[in-house]
Amino acid sequence: MAAHGASAAAASVLAAVVAAVVVCSSVLPRALASDPSPLQDFCVADKLSNVFVNGFVCKNPKQVTANDFFFRGLNVAGNTMNAQGSAVTPVTVVELPGLNTLGISLARIDFAPNGGQNPPHTHPRATEVLTVVQGTLLVGFVTSNQNGNQLVSRQLGEGDVFVFPMGLIHFQVNNGAVPAVAIAGLSSQNPGVITIANAVFGSNPPILDDVLAKAFMIDKAQVDWIQAKFAAPPAASGGIGGGGAGGFIGGGGGFPGRGAP
Repeated sequence: MAAHGASAAAASVLAAVVAAVVVCSSVLPRALASDPSPLQDFCVADKLSNVFVNGFVCKNPKQVTANDFFFRGLNVAGNTMNAQGSAVTPVTVVELPGLNTLGISLARIDFAPNGGQNPPHTHPRATEVLTVVQGTLLVGFVTSNQNGNQLVSRQLGEGDVFVFPMGLIHFQVNNGAVPAVAIAGLSSQNPGVITIANAVFGSNPPILDDVLAKAFMIDKAQVDWIQAKFAAPPAASGGIGGGGAGGFIGGGGGFPGRGAP
């Protein structure tokens, strides 16, 4: 009888725990891997603030103007005369402060004909949906190790749409004879980008060639040769150039490892 009573008591405790978990899961907010939701009409990024937060501090609403929600330039073709044959014109919170806390951004991507590419890269904070508006593109992404690193690839034409799930390595290449243009929408105000070749062979300081030689099953001399291709080029005279969100989607740049779109 004592054993039966103890068993019944344990079952009652377990039932209570399960019930508590169910209630909490339905009441408490779940952790979501996405940008924070706005708690007011808008939160225009105050890029002059010295306060460091996850995103940007809100500008005083009384100081907000229409220009905070405006960007001009996606009608202008990017310069694809570079090593990858592509150029990215980003519109993130950096370029458009009104995007702060809204969880979206976009970009124009230009591709040179006959092989211009947006090389394999990943966005750590965003899913990407791509629409081809001119030309043709071969696109694809690779599933995680858990799913066998399968390549999911498709040929796209004008008006076609393709989605790249958050965090997965993906690419686009123009395999047509005319320039191609695509518009990418992303589910983050600041999606980030990790261009695979740049990160692996162009890190600063470099990853040990012993590590990369073993990982890629090649000789250290081959690793050294590839790393030299991605070494930072000498700084140009006349100060620091560039600007914007360099490497937003991962392509472009006049030098393999350090070019900005």
